[in-house]
Amino acid sequence: MNFRLIHTVIGLLAGVFACTVSAQNFPVRPLTLICPWPPGGSTDLHLRKFAEIAAKYVGQSIIIENRPGAGGTVGPSQMAANAKPDGYTLAQYPISLLRVPHMQKSSWDPLKDFTFIIGLTGYTFGIVVRSDSPIKTLQELIDYARANPNKVTYGSTGNGTTPHLNMEQLASKANVQMLHVPFKGNADSTQALMGGHIMVQSDSTGWGRHVDAGSFRLLVTFGENRTKRWNTVATAKELGLGIVSNSPYGIVAPRGMDAQIVKFLHDAFKKALDDPEHLKILEQLDQEYWYKSSEDFAKWAVEEFQIARQLIERVGLLTK
Repeated sequence: MNFRLIHTVIGLLAGVFACTVSAQNFPVRPLTLICPWPPGGSTDLHLRKFAEIAAKYVGQSIIIENRPGAGGTVGPSQMAANAKPDGYTLAQYPISLLRVPHMQKSSWDPLKDFTFIIGLTGYTFGIVVRSDSPIKTLQELIDYARANPNKVTYGSTGNGTTPHLNMEQLASKANVQMLHVPFKGNADSTQALMGGHIMVQSDSTGWGRHVDAGSFRLLVTFGENRTKRWNTVATAKELGLGIVSNSPYGIVAPRGMDAQIVKFLHDAFKKALDDPEHLKILEQLDQEYWYKSSEDFAKWAVEEFQIARQLIERVGLLTK
């Protein structure tokens, strides 16, 4: 009798049984959701509220852990490399994960190293200046940049992020040169603008409360249509620039997660996504509803990866 073979088979069966039991009992402890941006920005605000609502449907608390850096790619890539695919460690999946690999060598694969769970929402982007700035319109910003090459300093949430690429596209279409100053997130670039260290901020609606308070002036937004909240401000599309962006995002886990756990999390997060309390926070942040099933989210990432390459090449940042 081959005892070694018997022990091997028993071991394999025990492993399968343990995984099945684990999936059926999931979750038995709190989950961690990595926000790859600093506290205080629009993504952080959204994910904290989403986690609070989703906890009701998951049956465990969901702890937000901020791991900012490298345009939102540090947190998810660290999770993919180090966390177990057991459903207890998740991360936001920003669109920069699909762009940065076209701009520099990356240790992670944006398609193969993640389990896609659900698509949630997309941002409203815009350009703001301080209210005491002499620049009152987008055209005045363009005119100033044309007369003063590389004198316009603008902050974004990092290289390869949508706020950065929106400005690169704007500069390309207007044939002007501006100086990019990357930050880890909205809170940092907001402080820089308030302190006069940069002239312009390109970002999602983390600037919203400052616009409403009258300390920032909103020059343009980048949605398909004007926002409900700032409906007097024209879109870049209206102004003939042909730039429309919303950068959808969702939640992912490390690759290789059990299909039962994926389904459980997807179903719980879908209920949270549709919860009236969550829909209210989307409206407050001027973020659109962007539901994608696990399968559709993964398909979107594959398609967007190719689109991202074309965009990076168009603005002259492609490195391979």
